[in-house]
Amino acid sequence: MKLLFICSRNKWRSLTAEKIFNGINLYEVRSAGTEENARVKVTAGHIGWADIIFVMEKKHQVRLQNKFRDEIKQKKMIRLDIPDEYEYMDEELIDLLQSRVSEYIDI
Repeated sequence: MKLLFICSRNKWRSLTAEKIFNGINLYEVRSAGTEENARVKVTAGHIGWADIIFVMEKKHQVRLQNKFRDEIKQKKMIRLDIPDEYEYMDEELIDLLQSRVSEYIDI
């Protein structure tokens, strides 16, 4: 299964998620951001590749729906509601990601 994690700049939240979930249960994991200055900016290719898309906030969901309307129609998108108040590999962020994501996939 291919998992895509999206946040704003792909520096802290989605990058942490990519690091901690990649390889678990043979999941393939990528991450990207919605902002122009994102470390890796989300593309239609990312959307097409993913089986499940996890977004951190409602604004990310809206941005994807607006920019990739056709590509996203048949995709499962899950909003995790994790605010931008954590740094990369923050222990609290890891706990939150594991708790929220485990509601949707086996980890």
